[in-house]
Amino acid sequence: MMLSVAAILAGLLLLFWGADRLVIGAAATARNLGVSPVLIGLVIVGFATSAPEMLISAVASIENAPGLAVGNAVGSNIANLGLVLGVSVLLTPLAVPSKILHHEFPLVLAVTGLTYMLFLDNTLSRIDALLLLLTLAILTISLIILGTRSNRLAPLNEKYAPEVSNEMGAGKATFWLIGGLITLLVGSELLVNGATDAARRIGVSELVLGVTVIAIGTSLPELAVAVAGALKRECDLVIGNVLGSNIFNLLAVIGIAGAIQPHELSPGVLTLHYPLMTVITLAVFILAYNRRAKVQLTRSIGAGLLVTFLVYQGFVIWEALT
Repeated sequence: MMLSVAAILAGLLLLFWGADRLVIGAAATARNLGVSPVLIGLVIVGFATSAPEMLISAVASIENAPGLAVGNAVGSNIANLGLVLGVSVLLTPLAVPSKILHHEFPLVLAVTGLTYMLFLDNTLSRIDALLLLLTLAILTISLIILGTRSNRLAPLNEKYAPEVSNEMGAGKATFWLIGGLITLLVGSELLVNGATDAARRIGVSELVLGVTVIAIGTSLPELAVAVAGALKRECDLVIGNVLGSNIFNLLAVIGIAGAIQPHELSPGVLTLHYPLMTVITLAVFILAYNRRAKVQLTRSIGAGLLVTFLVYQGFVIWEALT
């Protein structure tokens, strides 16, 4: 059991470091090739920061543990809303920009509804997966078109700008790109193997491990970015980081899992985990849509989100061990 725990911790550490290096290498390579900074921030960095979840999904599906991939996607979304957004709002009450209310939030709700409809037969088929990946491709193309028409740099691009300078040569950029990808692959392999072995040893499902340990672990980078944004009162960065990650988890992570290995959903996905994710998403949207208040997301709301997340985690663990 100690070896399984060590593999999980080592996998998480490698994922964090590898993702950071992959972002630096991908952004620098794109800049050396003449790609605009806006597109680096909107698309390339966005995809690179989601690489850990994608690789976990792929490795888990290949190794016959698709429940871990779906659990990671849904659990990460709950962690993003309850833990990441909750802690951020506790630190600094946030006013949600109207642009996010009218564009990003409806998009998250639409993607959540689409995925739920595909899940209604309690199966993630290859057709379902291809529909999710096609939706992701359409959204990505839309981002590219919008990005070429916008002069505003994406917050994530600004976050990595100090390390991604024009002085980083092609050799160094390629080294970090390849090195980061290899590190992510090794980390994903260790994490999936450790998690599946631990699940077998303690008698819990891969889904439970996915929505608890793996989901929290892969949400820590989002938490770091959101806390930094909250302290600087950068509402766009905090909310955009959470919503963007949630969209990608549903479309890419679940899409990859189903494309590699279609399977029946684990018990609890449609009765607990996905409904809770949907309810929290709707609640945040309704609370943020209060036009009468300058600051819609108050500390009391942040506390409510965090308590909901902690109660959910406690219930899942208690149910799995009893």
